[in-house]
Amino acid sequence: MPKDAMTPRERWQAVLQRKKPDRVPMDYWATQEASTKLVRYLGCADLDEALQRLHVDRVVRVGPRYVGPPLAPGMDVFGCQHQSVDYGTGTYDECVHHPLAAYTSVAQVERHYTWPNPDWWDYSDLPQQVRGREMYPIQGGGSEPFLIYKNLRSQEQAFIDLVENPELVHYCLDRLFDLAYEDTLRIYERIPGQVLISYVAEDMGGQTSLMFSPAQVREFLLPGMKRMIDLVHQASAYVFHHNDGNCRAILPDMIAAGIDVLNPIQWRCQGMEREGLKRDFGAQLVFHGAMDNQYTLPFGTVDEVRREVAQHLIPDVFRQAVSEARLQPVNEPDLQDVRLEENAPLTFEGISPFLAPACQGAIEYVNQISTP
Repeated sequence: MPKDAMTPRERWQAVLQRKKPDRVPMDYWATQEASTKLVRYLGCADLDEALQRLHVDRVVRVGPRYVGPPLAPGMDVFGCQHQSVDYGTGTYDECVHHPLAAYTSVAQVERHYTWPNPDWWDYSDLPQQVRGREMYPIQGGGSEPFLIYKNLRSQEQAFIDLVENPELVHYCLDRLFDLAYEDTLRIYERIPGQVLISYVAEDMGGQTSLMFSPAQVREFLLPGMKRMIDLVHQASAYVFHHNDGNCRAILPDMIAAGIDVLNPIQWRCQGMEREGLKRDFGAQLVFHGAMDNQYTLPFGTVDEVRREVAQHLIPDVFRQAVSEARLQPVNEPDLQDVRLEENAPLTFEGISPFLAPACQGAIEYVNQISTP
């Protein structure tokens, strides 16, 4: 097959800088179960080999090594206990113990709870994590504090707190943002110039509207996120903003704060129609991950998946994004049906230079690039 003119990192950089890459960049997100089946089907030794065969411009994630106090099985550094839940075709971890659930004041938390210390992590081996992978986009640092706050308090109580206990929300989010900021800063200092993207995230959207009011986002989340975003940009990196669901109403605020990439584009959510997002925000954002994971991926046929990928590659339809495949666990016959092959990757001719580095999923990617 033709030799690529760019490395995966250069390809990502071109898209982030609104330049034309040599071909469509590809990313890959999947459940562990799906990745295991894909590796086995391709006959590869591991996922790295499988993604190389599929020409995926995968992101390499780096982070420090935990060296703090010993943790009980299933417990994270915040004292949240997690339990594996089987949903039939795979498993996921659910938080089942919320260490701050019983407290009602900042004073109680300060008296009874120990926040993680940045010194509980060792950053010395970060250069080793990057070594030999310099040609890939490196992701490091970032924040998603309200997700942690929900685990600390329970999901329902966390949202109630926004109205009934704002002092506690501010206190906890400040501590969580501070920890994330220090972690990100130490990563940048240990491997200067290596990190290309940092994950500044928060799930704000539901199926039809925001789960927060815009005023709550501006009060509780945006100040800390803006501080994180400024740190990312000071390191000459880009802000990858993950925000599930219909987050359209808050996008102008997030753009003003400085996000660079929006993920995902869940276009079946009311208000997240692709054409409207492209029209209103395409000049400010790179869109990452527009393949539907509510119907098309878990329930659609192979032909439906192919059609949706092709639709995202037509410039006049939605030139800002290719496709996402958050690969769900699949049956062996499904893998056989897609006839995975090694083929030349897509060229970039006729597609906007603002195309998102998406197409997250090897099956959709290979089906689209396969020749008859």
